[in-house]
Amino acid sequence: MKLYPAIDLKDGQCVRLLHGDMSKATRYNEDPADQARRFIAMGFDALHVVDLDGAFGGVSMNHNAVNAILDAVNAPVQLGGGIRDLGAIERWLDAGVSRVILGTAAVRDPDLVRAAAREFPDQVAVGVDARDGLVAVQGWAEATSMSAVDLAKAFEGCGVSALIVTDIARDGAKTGVNVELTGALADAVSIPVIASGGVSGAEDIRRLRARPGRPIAGAILGRALYDGDLVPADAFAALG
Repeated sequence: MKLYPAIDLKDGQCVRLLHGDMSKATRYNEDPADQARRFIAMGFDALHVVDLDGAFGGVSMNHNAVNAILDAVNAPVQLGGGIRDLGAIERWLDAGVSRVILGTAAVRDPDLVRAAAREFPDQVAVGVDARDGLVAVQGWAEATSMSAVDLAKAFEGCGVSALIVTDIARDGAKTGVNVELTGALADAVSIPVIASGGVSGAEDIRRLRARPGRPIAGAILGRALYDGDLVPADAFAALG
């Protein structure tokens, strides 16, 4: 299992939201590149970056911050938020992003995801963002009637490299990761699944690893890591 510290970008700064609510943002670092260097210095070897303004606005907005992160660290960076056409995917991959994450586009334009996965092998992931088991889009602001499992199954066998599965109700709340939702998707498809939302400590990492069924490929670490509730050494120890 790989661990991904999260850097969420709002107005060029590193923040964390509560339940995806832009009005409930806690600022942690005015310099996202500095935060990226700090995470790598802690021993992490990959980063999860989200352009929150882009996710809500439908087009990438935090270009300078993302590029600064890419310049600051020599580590894989996966990026989501506002990436909704083939040109944007190609530009970010050319800029040095290791993998793009498509969320809203996966629901509204699934053929784009399939085409991108064919053109850029191992560099396209799908964000499965769910509230009460149903997918939400447009920065989680709009609900859909599609189940998270159905969205995952729609991309089976097309070359998508990972599913980033987020329980919106737990995101930023440190209430514990939704092992059941994450596990249901992992068992439903052969695509590697990465858990996101609600990780509160090392015990959540152990719970993800211990569940029966298909192994969980990774976990994204957010507010618990920033607040010190999750110490990097304990996170790595939980990997076994």
